[in-house]
Amino acid sequence: MPIDPTVAVGAELPEVSFSWSPSDVALYHLAVGAAADPLDAGGLAYVDDVTPKVLPTFATVAATFHATEAPKVSFPGVDIDLAKVVHGSQQVTAHRPLPPEGKATTRTRIVEVQDKGSAAVIIQEGVTVDDAGEPLWTTRSSIFAKGEGGFGGERGSSARVDYPERAPDHRLSVPTLPQQALLYRLCGDRNPLHSDPAFAESAGFPRPILHGLCTYGTVCRAVTDSVLGGDVAAVGDFSATFAGVVFPGETVDVQVWEVDDRLVIRATVADRDGAPALGNVVCAPPR
Repeated sequence: MPIDPTVAVGAELPEVSFSWSPSDVALYHLAVGAAADPLDAGGLAYVDDVTPKVLPTFATVAATFHATEAPKVSFPGVDIDLAKVVHGSQQVTAHRPLPPEGKATTRTRIVEVQDKGSAAVIIQEGVTVDDAGEPLWTTRSSIFAKGEGGFGGERGSSARVDYPERAPDHRLSVPTLPQQALLYRLCGDRNPLHSDPAFAESAGFPRPILHGLCTYGTVCRAVTDSVLGGDVAAVGDFSATFAGVVFPGETVDVQVWEVDDRLVIRATVADRDGAPALGNVVCAPPR
């Protein structure tokens, strides 16, 4: 049985210890579109050789940055073909500004398995601490597995963001590069869905798609630069659901509303008449 919620829910995954360097941080930032203008001081601060500023979304790649093999969806009580899986949602909570280099340990557990009938949703939570045991960040993510539902589990709920019924306060046009997925895969995500045309076709896509987490980081970086004055420390929490796909080379239209102390964001694909990319996006300040 591919999914057994009685085994999966509450299961702890193997602890992962890792380190990162300013070069890793710089490569990640380039992969999410930073420093597109090599004469812009704000953009160059993302790729400084010694102390680059660090987007909180770097937390999504830090532990697996040097991976060179495609990931496997094999956890306690869960065994799924990678071709059936897409990212469902992602949240990063930074407990303090991320350092440009360091060592850390992540402990992850499966907190929920949802049975959507035609699909399954597996939700994980990871807590990352530094060498002294002090918290750095917490992540919460879900994967959506097509054709893996119907195992008799709870359907679960889906959080939704209420968008203001008015024009956005900010509207950004964010281009992606034709080779951006190939650049982002160097940050540790070697899923062939993003690089192998034949694999992408077998998964039901006409060509390789951009990593959802690349879109996620790209939107966070664009909002940070354009709305928050480039202040990465102003982003304490960044969450989103992956509402659709972006193909490398497409332009993402980002709408931003200022709601109390938060930014509520929607990202669509300008090249395909506003096809959804990211939804339920919330950028919140540090707690």
